[in-house]
Amino acid sequence: MNRPLKIKLWILLGICCGMAILGLSVGSVPLTWPQLLSSEYRLIFLIRLWRVILAAVAGGGLAVAGIILQAILRNPLAEPYLLGTSSGAGLGAVTAAILGFSSAFFPLSAFLGALAATLCVLQLSRIGGRVPVQSLILNGVIISIALSGIIVFLISTSANEALHGLMWWLWGSLQAFDPRLLAVVTIIVAVGIACAYVFAQDLNAVCLGEENAVHLGVNIETVKIVLLFITAVMAASLVSICGIIGFVGLIVPHAARFWIGPNHKVLIPVTCLAAAAFMIGCDLISRSIVAPMEVPIGIVTAIIGAPIFLVLFKKKQTTGAGS
Repeated sequence: MNRPLKIKLWILLGICCGMAILGLSVGSVPLTWPQLLSSEYRLIFLIRLWRVILAAVAGGGLAVAGIILQAILRNPLAEPYLLGTSSGAGLGAVTAAILGFSSAFFPLSAFLGALAATLCVLQLSRIGGRVPVQSLILNGVIISIALSGIIVFLISTSANEALHGLMWWLWGSLQAFDPRLLAVVTIIVAVGIACAYVFAQDLNAVCLGEENAVHLGVNIETVKIVLLFITAVMAASLVSICGIIGFVGLIVPHAARFWIGPNHKVLIPVTCLAAAAFMIGCDLISRSIVAPMEVPIGIVTAIIGAPIFLVLFKKKQTTGAGS
């Protein structure tokens, strides 16, 4: 690893650690560090710690899922929810609420709904032993629109009061009150990111085109199916605990690629750190901008992410035109 890259990694690590410290320090209840570390305020400290961990895990998981899909689909607009994950999770949670299940069951129903929707898209896209990219994108968009329509219909025709809190969750929330669920999701995402890193060289080859990847010895269909499944499981697990948080898996990979290049061996760890810092920062804004109220983090990431993406896209167009 060359020296400039090491310096960039250390800078990112420092930013990430700084954001984590801020995430623990700032809250609706103003507390000093001695107070925060005392036994009296131990629960507040733990809640903030869980939020910081979830923000870092969600950021890293969504960003790596975005990297995988952008490489496999060779589409710069690909993001973790392209395969119907978000609408499937939403439909699963809404159905559970309407059927009268307790809120404790929502994460499981959301996870199952997200996984079922993604597997449905993969199955519909399969032609023989292949999964064509164009078919995958088209089926993903169709399934997402169809499930979103069903969600709107169910919410508009139901008088269930639980749906109000569920709508808040659908916009994204990092209120992690179950450390066991957080631990399970963290393990799933960590394993998913590690697997993506193992396939980094294959992703580099896939970015050159499927034919070139095959000539380089990559079993393209196997790699595609394995990585799409990893992406589905990561996205489904994250949606089940923190709802739908957009733009993270879209803009952070682009920003990291613009900063350090397209080599996935470097891009994956850099993107994880950048996405973790970005998510912790967005969470700080979401819970402090109108304190003591909290703005859904999905709204914050959308407001911040949209202009950033437009700037990055414009820079890429300018660079491409200049070359």
